[in-house]
Amino acid sequence: MTAMPAVEPVAGSSTGPAYGKVRTILLTRVLREPLVHFLALALLVFAAYGLFGADADDKPDSIVVTAPKIEQMAAVFAGTWQRPPTAEELKALIDDYVKEEILVRQALELGLDRDDTVVRRRLRQKMEFLNVADAEALAPTDAELDAYLKANAAMFQIGSMLAFQQVYFNPQRRGDTRAQDAASVLKALLTDSVTDRTLFGDPTLLPPDLPLSSKASIGQTFGADFAEELDKIPAGQWTGPVNSSFGLHLIRVTERVPGRAPTLDEVRDAVAQEWTNAKRKELENQRLAELLKRYVVRVESPAGAGTDP
Repeated sequence: MTAMPAVEPVAGSSTGPAYGKVRTILLTRVLREPLVHFLALALLVFAAYGLFGADADDKPDSIVVTAPKIEQMAAVFAGTWQRPPTAEELKALIDDYVKEEILVRQALELGLDRDDTVVRRRLRQKMEFLNVADAEALAPTDAELDAYLKANAAMFQIGSMLAFQQVYFNPQRRGDTRAQDAASVLKALLTDSVTDRTLFGDPTLLPPDLPLSSKASIGQTFGADFAEELDKIPAGQWTGPVNSSFGLHLIRVTERVPGRAPTLDEVRDAVAQEWTNAKRKELENQRLAELLKRYVVRVESPAGAGTDP
């Protein structure tokens, strides 16, 4: 086969070396232009937005109604109405939950939770509940409970108890003579110790003989001043008259048990509860101290005040 002859480039043609040189020079100048750089950067940003940003904005937030959440809603319904919800009722519960979730998220996005006293108080309570849960999860040893009991003995002190007999004088029946009548009966009882006391006084629904009772219990029935006065009366002797919220009484204390410090077994539940409360407060203070390190607290003086608070 005969070889094709080589074609020489024509001067001035676009395929010649002169054209290529000119094209290189022009391209170099264009690439050096700031406007070209700006346009290139804008194209890159637009391309990145097209790949990532647009999808992120167009993609809706996800609300997942989990199976445990549905079970919880059904359990609350059953606890309230004493029957499980129907399919329609369960759907209504789910729809209401979704509505609530949407509105809450929208409210948070609008900042409606800010400077709201009720919301702030509820959030604080939830944070404090975390401390309560952590404290209640702790199991104190007997040694810890015993140490707490000894350190707080006054809190668990068993108060004194007493039993007494009484002769009652009704102020509405006796009027101004009740004090004189009570004094006469007291004299008779002191003169003859075997005198039947039931022959004296006025009828009442109050017990003529009160068994061993605490000072607080007596105060609830007869009044605090009456209980305080009984605490001073010596046992075994008729005394009075003593005023109560009902009238006048002649009193004979038949038994008195002094107050004392209890053993751990007697007050274990109460000590455990107070120990948990103290531990909760301790955890709360520790966490607050750690969180406080993240902040700089500045307390401004109120308007018109001369010094800082």
